[in-house]
Amino acid sequence: MSALETALQGLRELIADGTLRPGDRLPSEGELCEQLGVSRGSLREAIRMLAALGVLDTRHGSGSYVGDLNAADLIKALSLTVGLLPLESIIELYELRRALEAHAASLAAARIDPATVAHLERVLTALEAETDEERQSELDHEFHMGIAAVAGNAALANLLDVLRARSRAYRIFATDDAASIKVLSDAGHRAILRGLDARDPVAASAASAAHVAQTEYWLRKHQPPQPPA
Repeated sequence: MSALETALQGLRELIADGTLRPGDRLPSEGELCEQLGVSRGSLREAIRMLAALGVLDTRHGSGSYVGDLNAADLIKALSLTVGLLPLESIIELYELRRALEAHAASLAAARIDPATVAHLERVLTALEAETDEERQSELDHEFHMGIAAVAGNAALANLLDVLRARSRAYRIFATDDAASIKVLSDAGHRAILRGLDARDPVAASAASAAHVAQTEYWLRKHQPPQPPA
């Protein structure tokens, strides 16, 4: 294990076992270096990494503090790494996203109100009429994240936001079969909305899973060929 890994593991253990709690100020560098058996350079790098992930809050002139450790906020930090994934890795995450979006739709169907259904209806109407690729992506995201918001779980919504943000970088609506893809996509959205409007968690969940699976199929179909090894 490298010195950096030792420092990271030591800080994580101090936080995980409750020695350092949310809001607590970290001990001095000297104390931590002696306790963890690492150099100041390794400790500082570990603190920088945990600060980037939202675990620590470094305040100029004051020191470093343990963050709120809120699940929803920490999940947002995944965008730092998920945003770097190539298409083949994004496709691997679609099985996870299929389950998560189906669960979100199921929760939303049990909690949605008429005003939200009406709003989602307006979003879909605009999406179906839209021809600009960028605006299509924005409206599609608004529809799906609107469902996630109604589901009532901030951690779930943030995780879906991270996964969807990277997926949106791949423009399947710019392909040769874009017209047929959009027809099927619009139909998938309508099936989800029907399940939500009927307050039917099973129907909404099934429609959402099918919609994500269809998107995964398109991405696989249009995935650029891999260079020979």
